[in-house]
Amino acid sequence: VSVTYDVFDGKGDSTPLVFLHGLFGSKSNFHSIAKSLVQRTGRKVLTVDARNHGNSPHSPVLTYEAMTEDLKHLLAQLHIEKCVLVGHSMGGKTAMVTALTQSSLVDRLVVVDISPSRSSTASNFRFYIQAMQEMKISSDIPRSTARRMAEDQLRSLVEDRSVRQFLLTNLVEQNGHYSWRVNLEAISAHLEHIMSFPSFDSTYDGPTLFLGGASSAYISSDDYPEIQRLFPNADIQYIPDASHWIHADKPLDFISSISSFLQS
Repeated sequence: VSVTYDVFDGKGDSTPLVFLHGLFGSKSNFHSIAKSLVQRTGRKVLTVDARNHGNSPHSPVLTYEAMTEDLKHLLAQLHIEKCVLVGHSMGGKTAMVTALTQSSLVDRLVVVDISPSRSSTASNFRFYIQAMQEMKISSDIPRSTARRMAEDQLRSLVEDRSVRQFLLTNLVEQNGHYSWRVNLEAISAHLEHIMSFPSFDSTYDGPTLFLGGASSAYISSDDYPEIQRLFPNADIQYIPDASHWIHADKPLDFISSISSFLQS
């Protein structure tokens, strides 16, 4: 599908950065980061909405192969021959699959708090989907009231307030009616696939940074052998006091890590 994106234009002519968000996220997750990186590096930065997310079209298919194809088409359409690919969570898996299958497109790879392995939090996401599908909101009420109603209804299945706030970024209003802009049916149907990782014999030999949150369990030492097998030039770093949402918890450290990696 033709996915939506935003461009933050840098003055330099170095390889552009392309950011891929996680499940239930959108390109706006990285807007302030993108602006800072344009200032720090002078590079052009793109933030992309995955299919079934943000303002991108809906499709019944939500696989890493399909998301990789979407990205390939977008880069071709924008005449970008090589990019630095930065992906968080689900976007990190799409970035890894792109690097492993279309290595000529990827100059460098940054994988944010995810491993090339099965992620063990599928059950949490099932609860999020269920809570979002069960939600009922009256029509023709102010957005602030709708958000409050939505948050109250999510509370029973989504305990963490920051996760509720994150999910609520997907609440949209059209002609007085409130709905979710993410394609919950497609996400639900492909959740097992999204939580797993395809198997590969190929490797990506370009410079790679795995950037984990020190308070997150998504990149564990159990994953190191597989990371080193697929990405022989990978460096693994952790940002102190950061959860899975590193860019939200520690934006300055996140930006510094990426800037340093670009210069290394």
